[in-house]
Amino acid sequence: MKQITSVQNPFIKSLAQLQEKAKIRKQTGTFLMEGQREIELALKGGYEIETILICNELCQLSEFQKIRKSEFQVIEISKEVYQKLAYRDTTEGILAVAKTKSLALSELKLSKNPLILVGEAIEKPGNVGAILRTADAANVDAVIIANPKSDLYNPNIVRSSVGCLFTRQIATGTTEEVIAYLKANNINIYSATLQDSTEYHTQNYTTPTALVVGTEATGLSEKWRIESTKNIIIPMQGVIDSMNVSVAAAILLFEAKRQRGF
Repeated sequence: MKQITSVQNPFIKSLAQLQEKAKIRKQTGTFLMEGQREIELALKGGYEIETILICNELCQLSEFQKIRKSEFQVIEISKEVYQKLAYRDTTEGILAVAKTKSLALSELKLSKNPLILVGEAIEKPGNVGAILRTADAANVDAVIIANPKSDLYNPNIVRSSVGCLFTRQIATGTTEEVIAYLKANNINIYSATLQDSTEYHTQNYTTPTALVVGTEATGLSEKWRIESTKNIIIPMQGVIDSMNVSVAAAILLFEAKRQRGF
């Protein structure tokens, strides 16, 4: 097994760049992830792993053997190298270099009666990760990010999604492209917005459905309000008139799941 003990190693320096810069991830078509669960979920989700980096000081051999059946290069690294590359405070001693997937709308494979979550222009990577966890919990067909503000392979998103980045179909596009895609596939659009809206629980989500949420600060763009099948609202009983996007998404998705009999 190859060993790397120096943080000045050119390969390690390139991985540090991969971790830090979306431009490098785009150029190479690869990204860096860490953690046993994340790697297992990525493999299950059809991601191609190129290299595993393992720190024997931090990783139990029995844990590593769970994923050792797959074919990829394995490099043993020192604790110093691992700490240079690791993004999380809690360490498991395993990193992986994986190939990114296409995020094109045309790559989505939908069921006959899909349930889709759309998030528009969500700026905080932590919120993107949270809606991916919500989407996984609701077992949606796909998550679409319209007008993305963050690279989906940003380490903050990988971390905050706790691997759910790899468990759902994901696509990105402009708002106009996403709306055109949904309409072309005869998917009803329910936009969570304050204007011209009706209470969310009064609508029927048992047919092909896209639930669309925006940011707390600005909400959805005008295009969604105009193009939606119906605008919907979650009644608020407190002082504020908005909630975290992942919470709003959970309320809407699980109402749809309830109507569909889970």
